[in-house]
Amino acid sequence: MIATMDYVAILDRSEELGKMILDSDVMEAYRHSQKELHEDKEAQKLVQAFSSIKEHYEDVQRFGRYHPDYNTIMKEVRKVKREMDMNDKVASFKIAERNLQQLLDEISQYLAYSVSEQIKVPKDGAALSESGCGCGSGGGCGCAV
Repeated sequence: MIATMDYVAILDRSEELGKMILDSDVMEAYRHSQKELHEDKEAQKLVQAFSSIKEHYEDVQRFGRYHPDYNTIMKEVRKVKREMDMNDKVASFKIAERNLQQLLDEISQYLAYSVSEQIKVPKDGAALSESGCGCGSGGGCGCAV
């Protein structure tokens, strides 16, 4: 019975924490910048152009520099990405996204270290990395960091 009550208390506190995060200024700034990004037609054109060229880039990556369009696609990807990143709405969204990720990382670290200093905590969004590992060991386990 005591273990059950402890679990209920932990769940209640985790819900409170979740609500605090959702109501935070950082989350509000993220939502606001996300809304502005989605409503800006120019930014959406740039994002769409980048998504389109990224598909070509992924096809070329399968063959690497041996693909006949490798140099052309690499230059085009950098050009389109630079254009997208220079847009004010895209830049604002990326900053807000980074700030939210930092808040979540800090909370994760605080929670983990309150249990034990030995717990490995993903940092800088490592849990969301494309490698899928997010172990926080800095590549010590052999994953792609």
